[in-house]
Amino acid sequence: MRHLTINLMIALMVNSLAVGQPRKPAATTRATPESPYAGEERRHIKALSAEDIKAYENGEGMGFAKAAELNHYPGPKHVLNAAVELGLTADQKEQTQKIYRAMHEKAIRAGRTIVQDEGKLDDLFSSGSINPKALDSLTAAIATSEGRLRAIHLGAHLAERGVLSPRQIRRYDELRGYGEAGAHHHHDRMHHH
Repeated sequence: MRHLTINLMIALMVNSLAVGQPRKPAATTRATPESPYAGEERRHIKALSAEDIKAYENGEGMGFAKAAELNHYPGPKHVLNAAVELGLTADQKEQTQKIYRAMHEKAIRAGRTIVQDEGKLDDLFSSGSINPKALDSLTAAIATSEGRLRAIHLGAHLAERGVLSPRQIRRYDELRGYGEAGAHHHHDRMHHH
């Protein structure tokens, strides 16, 4: 009898807890969940946000040079922004400006080409006139332009490293927040090559 009373009390407690819980909403009639792309169908170029287009057209880095930046190859734009903190000489500043200008001009051209080709691809899909040959041609052109753009940004970081001293590179890493361990790792690697 005692067992029955305890089981009944537990059942009543569980039931009373369940009564206070909100009910699950009725199942939706939607066959598939909403796409994370919802709303993007209104974009001028579906594959690119307005921010992407602006970044491409302005020759911005967009993370293309992370392999360099995060491995102690400073970017010329950021070096110029930190010229005082890095103690750049007049010659270093002039060299960095040259590297940045050359990179920026090339990046703008490559970025604009990407936007144009993405626009063409979008137009072909939206008009229904896409075909395998055009698809292959445009996607290959876009990939080539993206590779070129990445190489432009990485190349600027490579050139910039030759302008700065090891001390300035360590300071750059510190200013960018890359941490003390990374700066020491870079210093050690420079002396072992």
